[in-house]
Amino acid sequence: MSALLDLLLGVFRQPTLGGVALELASLAAPLWLAALVGLIIGWAWRPRWALAVVGEAPPETPALPPPRATADDSCRNNELVAVVPRTAVAAATPVEDEGLAVDTGDLMHLRRLVEEKDGGPSWIHMMDKTLPTMRYQAWRRDPEGGPPQYRSSTIFEDASPEVVRDFFWDDEFRIKNTWDDMLLQHETLEECTKTGTMVLRWVRKFPFFCSDREYIIGRRIWASGKTYYCVTKGVPRPSVPRCNKPRRVDVYYSSWCIRPVESRNGDGSMTACEVLLFHHEEMGIPREIAKLGVRQGMWGCVKRIEPGLRAYQIARTAGEPLSKCAAMAHVNTKVDPDELITAEDKTEASSTNNAEAEKPKHWTGNIPKVILVGGAVALACTFDHGLLTKALIFGTARRFAGPGRR
Repeated sequence: MSALLDLLLGVFRQPTLGGVALELASLAAPLWLAALVGLIIGWAWRPRWALAVVGEAPPETPALPPPRATADDSCRNNELVAVVPRTAVAAATPVEDEGLAVDTGDLMHLRRLVEEKDGGPSWIHMMDKTLPTMRYQAWRRDPEGGPPQYRSSTIFEDASPEVVRDFFWDDEFRIKNTWDDMLLQHETLEECTKTGTMVLRWVRKFPFFCSDREYIIGRRIWASGKTYYCVTKGVPRPSVPRCNKPRRVDVYYSSWCIRPVESRNGDGSMTACEVLLFHHEEMGIPREIAKLGVRQGMWGCVKRIEPGLRAYQIARTAGEPLSKCAAMAHVNTKVDPDELITAEDKTEASSTNNAEAEKPKHWTGNIPKVILVGGAVALACTFDHGLLTKALIFGTARRFAGPGRR
């Protein structure tokens, strides 16, 4: 104890305030180093009691559904699974949907999200940004027992729904143009040439202190007039073996509605296109830190989408052939708009999800979360001079920047 007092007295005998600060920093360095090591180890391995402290539910292995009959030979080995909670489907699943990775129930769930009648919590407004040819708005909500959910509206001027649909479906162009520079690999595992349903494997880049992530996703498009409902969700495929690296993400949902809207030039023309995105996933990063990263880095990543879309429009105008993924976007299920409205009217929801402005929480609301986030930010700024913070912010924010930026 006396040695510690002598050490502190020696620090405060420094002739200048800068010298005192420098000595204190050198004394605190071992503590910061120990905390950093603990933080990294905690991300890699967290016991169940630690998950409860930070308000997370321990991950569960998804239950595999019983085998079902396939729709046809081209759709063989698809499993019908529900990875998102949803209320009762208004109508029975059509026979042609049986055995598909994405079915009519997923369409109705997305439709209720679009109409804000899914019965979930209210949306909290996060952001409203505008460029000359694009407007972007974002919302967030925090359901109990699940990861944060994000909703965004992106309006592109002078863009057709068909081209925007193909743009987000075109995995080859994502890599070629690098507008989505997190996508490292993609491969098609299954496809149904009758409905356009696909099962794909993606590998996406994460910040340097995390392993890359692997996604097994099912996706499908429904067309209702000029409106397109595009569903993408995680599906279990035991036939694809798991690896330590990349780490597989099981809880995943990223779907959007693409529709024509009135241009803001004031002439009443429907030459603009709106993309409504709904996204959530368990990416293996503490939720409070992920939310901080998304909020701080979202707009910087969203701005990359618009020039990518314009480059895609130029390529299509020049007559470049469609990639296989983009061609599959043309194979979709036609839905009568009146039938959609009738089916939705038969489904009752418990609330209308009115949006509200984001309100600051009292600092005593959840002290463990404050310590977790504050410690992570302090460590990032101290040891990496902002490098760790930047990697986290931009690495996690790109997961929610736009449709398919997973």
